[in-house]
Amino acid sequence: MTTNEQVLKALDCVKDVGSGSSISELGWFKLISVKPPKMVVRLTIPDFAQSQRERFANEIREVVKNIEGIDEVQIEIGQSSSHTPIGQAGHGAQTQGLNPIPKVKNVIAISSGKGGVGKSTIAVNLACALSQKGFKVGLLDADIYGPNTPYMLGVSQITPEVIGSGAEQKINPIETCGIGMISMGLLIDQDQPVIWRGPMLNGIIRQFLYQASWGERDFLIVDLPPGTGDAQLSLAQAVPMAGVIIVTTPQNVSLQDSRRGLAMFKQMNVPVLGVVENMTYFIPPDQPNKTYKIFGSGGGKQLASENDVLLLAQIPIETDIYSGTGNGLPVVHTSRESITAKAFLELADTVVASLSITS
Repeated sequence: MTTNEQVLKALDCVKDVGSGSSISELGWFKLISVKPPKMVVRLTIPDFAQSQRERFANEIREVVKNIEGIDEVQIEIGQSSSHTPIGQAGHGAQTQGLNPIPKVKNVIAISSGKGGVGKSTIAVNLACALSQKGFKVGLLDADIYGPNTPYMLGVSQITPEVIGSGAEQKINPIETCGIGMISMGLLIDQDQPVIWRGPMLNGIIRQFLYQASWGERDFLIVDLPPGTGDAQLSLAQAVPMAGVIIVTTPQNVSLQDSRRGLAMFKQMNVPVLGVVENMTYFIPPDQPNKTYKIFGSGGGKQLASENDVLLLAQIPIETDIYSGTGNGLPVVHTSRESITAKAFLELADTVVASLSITS
């Protein structure tokens, strides 16, 4: 006799494209009855996943053909009327295909294989540098578990405006330092942890991409969390990207992790614009003419060479500069004539040139 458990196990292979989770895990599937030779199931699909409804139904029918004792399946398909408010956890599954963000021309991801390499510093200062070059720039902090760009831009105490309701709800980016920025850090208390599984993470990233009033932007810089997990997959499967920049330090351990991150984006056919080596050398504040390679040397150049991509920039360490970054003062604004600021401004020029863009 066929049991409900057998049917549910067999149908576990029917999955949402974006999150990779089964429709049962996502709560979109309900087994109504199993009375051989017939079974009845119900699909309740959110608005953003409606394009997958026919595929779900076809895959269910194919699976049922191989379940002993079941010859007929009745599929009831409904549409979820619920809408997850911006900033709250929702399953947020990916629809099929890549969906551009209206009026946003170039999406560039900033990624690293490991934490602590200064990825957010690169993202913030590159965004600000592009703005200073005359471009309209947005910054999306996709590091949901450790959002720190609000702090680095001095807006951590500001709450963004959310307008509308239901499917029309929109969040307005915080405008600061010449850029528009959205971060989970603007929507939660400073000490509040975000404890979400992958589908929920996918949902909030999609909200920030498509339910934000970005307006016209030449660039949207996306600050990704470290690693090769859900956030990277969610972005790559949601929106067409102009490319990704891989951040590393000269250290071997950083280099090893960065190789994995770079390989992941190549595998997903996302263009790799190049490598930024951060913390290339230290400049003592009392001896500005001296440099010390305290983390070794050559790592960024090696990573770029191995993968036949550009070494876009080598960013030094200046203590006065980096202490400012932690107080809402991006170096390209506070110390424009410093070696570090000039490196970021040159990085912006290199990125623009690599994409053949004019302001």
